Amino acid sequence: SCKVFYAKDPLKIIRAQGQYMFDEKGEKYLDCINNVAHVGHSHPYVIKAATKQMELLNTNSRFLHDNLVQYAQRLTATLPEKLSVCYFVNSGSEANDLALRLARQYRGHQDVITLE
Repeated sequence: SCKVFYAKDPLKIIRAQGQYMFDEKGEKYLDCINNVAHVGHSHPYVIKAATKQMELLNTNSRFLHDNLVQYAQRLTATLPEKLSVCYFVNSGSEANDLALRLARQYRGHQDVITLE
């Protein structure tokens, strides 16, 4: 599957820190793909928050939990009133799929324009 990005010699990435990823030979690469612009890989605050949550409950958003409701309330409080519904999903692919299905339902069209 890596042939999409690296036709001849796929990278074997074994760790990441901040905005960099490192291969099995110790080569450093600037990560411009994995949405690290927000906080970077292995950010201590994110690790601490994730660890705290996993000590309490380690699951995805298919089950109800007060933290999901509280997060949705905090998030929507920062947005215009029309943006008052949250959909929590597991991945970018799942988010794209949901957005496409919602748009098709709302508009009543099946056509899609996308960039390659």
